[in-house]
Amino acid sequence: MSHRSKKRHRKPGLSPGDLRGFDHSDSKDFADIYLIKFNGTDIQEGLVTSVNDMVVPSSDSGFVYWYNIDGVSNPNQLDEIEKKYKLHPLLMEDVASAEQRPKLDDYGAYIFLTVKMIHYDEKDSELDSEQVCFVIAPNLILSFQERKGDVFDPNRERLRQNRGKMRKMGADYLLYSLLDTIVDHYFEIMEYVGDKLETIEQEMMANPEPAKLKELYKFRRELIYLRKSVWPLREVIVKMERDDCSMISEAVKPFLRDVYDHTIQVIETVESTRDILSGIVDVYLSSVSNRMNSVMKVLTVISTIFMPLAFITGLYGMNFDYMPELQMHYGYFGVIGVCCSIVIGMLFYFQRKKWL
Repeated sequence: MSHRSKKRHRKPGLSPGDLRGFDHSDSKDFADIYLIKFNGTDIQEGLVTSVNDMVVPSSDSGFVYWYNIDGVSNPNQLDEIEKKYKLHPLLMEDVASAEQRPKLDDYGAYIFLTVKMIHYDEKDSELDSEQVCFVIAPNLILSFQERKGDVFDPNRERLRQNRGKMRKMGADYLLYSLLDTIVDHYFEIMEYVGDKLETIEQEMMANPEPAKLKELYKFRRELIYLRKSVWPLREVIVKMERDDCSMISEAVKPFLRDVYDHTIQVIETVESTRDILSGIVDVYLSSVSNRMNSVMKVLTVISTIFMPLAFITGLYGMNFDYMPELQMHYGYFGVIGVCCSIVIGMLFYFQRKKWL
């Protein structure tokens, strides 16, 4: 198992906020922009063909606008969005960078946060990771994703069917709902990892193989990556909940506390899973060591048995003119009998000592 994420680094020496300093080898002409516009009684959705068609809602517009932008590799389009919503250049630089640490920045008129969206791709049997950025303003959410495909389909369906409180509350509650979905998928990943580790542990107890050890180290890298993604998210939620965050209402803060509790559970699960993984590695190394000890014990027993036999054969292999036993009619059979007696005696002794 491995995780997929697009690394996009900024070229050194450019001015802050210059989006053309990133690698845009995967750039396309226009990123898909999907709008969901809703209030308590109505919902509208569809593709937006250009940034000019995007709306800057007022605080009393009566609708919440959620624009989801699939693709952050087109610098011209990002510049247009920056100017349209008067966003800070450093904010857009964070959007274009795929390796941002989860964080929250409050710009007064809007807030900006980045998180890691991770889910398990059953088709490729690996973790799929991408950075998701949110800009929250009155009655507005901009979500920036690196590529198509996300975990937000249940949220969209709840909006369409008017289930729960999403249509009745503002953009901050929608943000909570999206964060909660991301964190819930962390639990699914931990459940998948736990099941795989249990299977590997059983296989390694039955037959420890080096290939299983490689698979364990892959899981270890995934857990480290997941911990790096989840740990800063805890700080982000704390800031949203406890600080005087301009775009988060008091009505939404109790829900954020629930997300915070889930984040702590994920962190604790990651730590306990890492301990379990370390224990499995120790069991594997102990099993390999025990197998090696068993092999060495057998080889030692064989060597010990052949030591007196080698002495006897070496003794009678010396080139002396006169050795009385060589002239005996049954000398050869006598030596063979002595050797067999030694072998049987030593095997009996080793058996009594439980060395065999």
